[in-house]
Amino acid sequence: MEREVKTVMIMIVMYCRRHHGGKGVCKDCRKLGAYAEQRIRRCPFGGNKPACGKCKIHCFKPLMSSQIRDVMRFAGPKMLYRHPILAIRHLLV
Repeated sequence: MEREVKTVMIMIVMYCRRHHGGKGVCKDCRKLGAYAEQRIRRCPFGGNKPACGKCKIHCFKPLMSSQIRDVMRFAGPKMLYRHPILAIRHLLV
């Protein structure tokens, strides 16, 4: 679970820096990150949690789901170069 939170946060930072500029993370991306972390930590599957894209239960609100999908589409391919271990582990879950 910690690894998944870390992976999502890194992806949000990569997305925000490219799309919203600046060195830090903007307010909207911080909100998305906090929401994603909350949903991941409250997953009913606990330690046996599948990747959210492969899960039968969709616990993200539609707007947040759309935003996190955009983040993952952008950052996912870049993760292989910047954070290869996290990217591979994320793909194998």
